[in-house]
Amino acid sequence: MMTLREIIDNSRRIVFFGGAGVSTESGIPDFRSADGLYRQKYDVPPEVMLSASYFYAHTQEFFRFYREKMLPLSAKPNAAHIRLAQWERAGKLLAVVTQNIDGLHQAAGSKCVYELHGSIHRNTCLSCGRKYPARFIAESSSVPRCACGGIVKPDVVLYEEPLDGDTVNGALAAIAAADTLIVAGTSLTVYPAASFVNYFGGDNLVLINRDPTPLDKDCTLVLHEKVGEALGGLASYLSEKEENS
Repeated sequence: MMTLREIIDNSRRIVFFGGAGVSTESGIPDFRSADGLYRQKYDVPPEVMLSASYFYAHTQEFFRFYREKMLPLSAKPNAAHIRLAQWERAGKLLAVVTQNIDGLHQAAGSKCVYELHGSIHRNTCLSCGRKYPARFIAESSSVPRCACGGIVKPDVVLYEEPLDGDTVNGALAAIAAADTLIVAGTSLTVYPAASFVNYFGGDNLVLINRDPTPLDKDCTLVLHEKVGEALGGLASYLSEKEENS
């Protein structure tokens, strides 16, 4: 069985498909683990509060929860984000496909990022379409409103909302073109995103996740560890290869 280092060295078209576990080492809790957001006790379940119907019916309560739990503006990229950006600059990585909304891949320097569930850093007035940064939402004391009076909604995909078609098509095209797909930090239980792996037909399927997933049995390599730790030791190796090439 090849090691992760050998797989990366022999790959030319890597695509990284990541979930919430990619950002936990940046201090952002995931959703479904023992300490995840969905295991915490609330009067209304987080899955309900993060739905489109709840947003429109209980807008003030939605934003109270969203500001408290979904806006980690002080979080910094960890080793995984940094390594992926380096691989992209080196010409090894085609794209990052992420279920996360925190923007940490772009903060680390990645350029080709397909954000399946949107981003906290894009916010749009529902009335006039004016754009606002995440800081505007964070600093609003109640329902954030545009200068025109309209509600400013985060450009994140809530439950009951569809994924963006262009983002989905770009992500699927990248996965189909990859020779190596690294699936990391995801339980592969959120659909339709979990089904994206089915579009991969390349050589090496790598799974990096602390807990077992339904995909484990189909992988070239499975690593049950933290994503940043798994990728962290490969950056210096890749740098050495670049310097000697």
